Amino acid sequence: MLFNNNKQKSPARRFLLILGVAGFICVTALGLMVIFWDQMLPNLSKGQRWIFGLILIAYGILRFSRLIKKKPDEV
Repeated sequence: MLFNNNKQKSPARRFLLILGVAGFICVTALGLMVIFWDQMLPNLSKGQRWIFGLILIAYGILRFSRLIKKKPDEV
């Protein structure tokens, strides 16, 4: 049972979870906007926009993976 938690999360912990998910969504959406929206950064070449967008998406995935990773004291 991976997600069998009988303990209720504290309001502060729940807020940080919601804030983390919102941050993941915003950073990932920004990365997609940089890649596909030409007017976002008009002074960058297409290759530079792709690299910057992929870095933002990778950062969003890193944030999300750290968010769902369980700490040893959280059983």
